[in-house]
Amino acid sequence: MNENLKKWLPWIAVAAVAIIVIIVIASSGDEGEEEAAPTTTAAPTTTEAPTTTAAPTTTVAPTTTEALPEFEAIPVKLGTLLPQTGGLATIIDALENPIRMGVDEINAVIPGLVTVEYGDSGTDPAVGSVTVDKYLDGTFNGILGAAASGVTTAVVDKVQDSNVVMCSGSNTGASLSAPEFNPYYIRTAPSDVLQAPLLGSVVQDDGHETVVIAYRNDTYGVGFADLLEGFLTDNGAEVSKIAYPPDSVSFTDVADEVAASGADALVMITFSEGGQMILDLQGKYEGAIYVADGFKDSVGADQLGGDATLLFGIRGTAPSSSPANGTPGFSDRLEAAYPGTPLIFSSHFFDCLLVEVLAAQEAQSSDPAVYVNNLISVTKDGTKCTSFGDCYDLLVAGEDIDYDGASGPLDFGADGEPGIGTYDIFTYDADGAAQTDGQAVAPPGA
Repeated sequence: MNENLKKWLPWIAVAAVAIIVIIVIASSGDEGEEEAAPTTTAAPTTTEAPTTTAAPTTTVAPTTTEALPEFEAIPVKLGTLLPQTGGLATIIDALENPIRMGVDEINAVIPGLVTVEYGDSGTDPAVGSVTVDKYLDGTFNGILGAAASGVTTAVVDKVQDSNVVMCSGSNTGASLSAPEFNPYYIRTAPSDVLQAPLLGSVVQDDGHETVVIAYRNDTYGVGFADLLEGFLTDNGAEVSKIAYPPDSVSFTDVADEVAASGADALVMITFSEGGQMILDLQGKYEGAIYVADGFKDSVGADQLGGDATLLFGIRGTAPSSSPANGTPGFSDRLEAAYPGTPLIFSSHFFDCLLVEVLAAQEAQSSDPAVYVNNLISVTKDGTKCTSFGDCYDLLVAGEDIDYDGASGPLDFGADGEPGIGTYDIFTYDADGAAQTDGQAVAPPGA
């Protein structure tokens, strides 16, 4: 081949491509002409690999991004099942006010995200069942409550059947850990499986080896009494038990049985009726008395004929109202928002609210049949956060979260409840006020 021709061939090729491009551009310049269509279809053929290779790459990314749903704020509507009346009505402010504060804090981050309707459980299965029915009409995304284990036991089956999430911040009944209550029932309060051995160890550490247990014949009382008896007998104590109907108004017969037992320690597993039991024990029993959270929550001067000093020297255990391993500042925020609110189980109900709302955000659905699968995951194995705002920001950023609550690290197990419990050990002073002697984590070493 002629050497001069070899030198010019590359330039001739470039010129040819340029002429073709000019023709294409000129042909497509008037979009209104019919001839534009065939010319446009010819363009891809003339621009094979080099000039259009980048185009598929840049168009694939936006298409993939558009296919992924954007993170949205998911509104949630909840109903409460709490004792506005009945035996636990004395602590209603401790249960409702932290929920109100939590709603305000969440809605300060995202206005209108959460709405709550407040309903009565009556501390009575019949009353609680009526209230629950209106929450199963398809317009509510979850329930906060019940407060009493017996009320929960009475309604939990129909809640499960309706695929509605239910979270209690004060149910401690051991039987509620059973597999049949999963997955729609969860609780932030630790089970009596943890508390009963702790209370038993307090009794024995005080030197008592003959113990009588007087207990409500319901879910809470039976479960606690059986666990306590098992721990004490396993550790060498002599134990007797006395059951009574939960609606009892007189405890003369119970007092006589306690006195006849000869036990040097009495453990009372009661609600507010424990006040009348104390009155009926006067002059009949002089031994040491121990109580648990059901008594501490609901017995004061009003249940003791106005004389709170009758509580002097009584000792007991209860889930900590202000645990050292909980979110700092919770009790201060609650006092500022609702002055004078008792703290018993307040942090636990606050956490119930946040767990349900955060699970819905993580699931990107307010349908409880969907977000039920996120109730456990938002409490463990992710980036730690302690407020709704911080947790929400992490979710928006695509991170898994580990919500550590006001009631302590939750770290739900497969049964949807804390695997550890933080408890106050307390003694009533001469004025009838419960003074915390210390805190203990159960099981030991957890």
